[in-house]
Amino acid sequence: MNPTSRRSFLRSTAAAASAALSAQVARAIPPIGRTRPSHLKLSLAAYSFRQFLTGPNPKLDLFKFVDLAADYALDGVELTSYYFPTNADSDYFHRLKQHAFKLGLDVSGTSVGNNFCLPPGPKRDEQLALVRTWVDHAAELDAPVIRIFAGHLAKGQSEADGVALAIEGIKASLPYAEHKGVALALENHGGITSTPAQILKLVEAIDAPNFGVNLDTGNFHGVDPYADLALLAPYAINVQVKTEITPKGGRKHNADLAREIKVLRDAHYAGYVVLEYEAAEDPFSAVPGILKEMRGLLS
Repeated sequence: MNPTSRRSFLRSTAAAASAALSAQVARAIPPIGRTRPSHLKLSLAAYSFRQFLTGPNPKLDLFKFVDLAADYALDGVELTSYYFPTNADSDYFHRLKQHAFKLGLDVSGTSVGNNFCLPPGPKRDEQLALVRTWVDHAAELDAPVIRIFAGHLAKGQSEADGVALAIEGIKASLPYAEHKGVALALENHGGITSTPAQILKLVEAIDAPNFGVNLDTGNFHGVDPYADLALLAPYAINVQVKTEITPKGGRKHNADLAREIKVLRDAHYAGYVVLEYEAAEDPFSAVPGILKEMRGLLS
């Protein structure tokens, strides 16, 4: 396959997915060309323990979080960017990578809290520089993917303007990330990425070998969130599983994890499935049982 484009690869296999979205999206790039059976690995996001990684006297740091993940017998860890020390340097990133490696863990990915909806100017330049900085950090961690955001609209800003600026920001960031061997994964995170049609409007405009979707299972709130997940799963290069789901007009309730994993398998998704725990119960008591359930579903 020509690595510079997926538009011509397996176009026929994209027909079903394209037809499902034809009423919403005029066209979209074909799904990632996966032909082998789904291969899933289990990871845990540091964000799951956010209340213990922050504050004046945090109970955990990222090294202790990695220890915890090793105790859970995971395959990898997602080292969320928000919990790195502000003075973390290359030595810190290398030590953390080696610590995870010695415990048998991959660094499945990291993140950056960017906003690409900002107009040209110093603040936008800061966001572009922030993404490049975290691309560097991901490379130092041997993390293959960073989850990114499109951004959020300012008061009075049109969605069309925000989408255009987000596309430009992602396109501007991808060559540097490719040079560093890092992929950028766009998260469905509300705003201009609330629905499959909105996400695919961005995806179809950004055809690059190191770009895809970060599929968050808790962030669609349509009438049938599982159907929405199924539409985006063929474009996913990273998946974050939430334990709760909130359909339009309904109450938040426990997600059907088996159904979510089936969506991934049906799409031949291969890669990390990252638990990002956000429910009310203490993660130290809740996360082990959820991971046990997920491990059974992934095996």
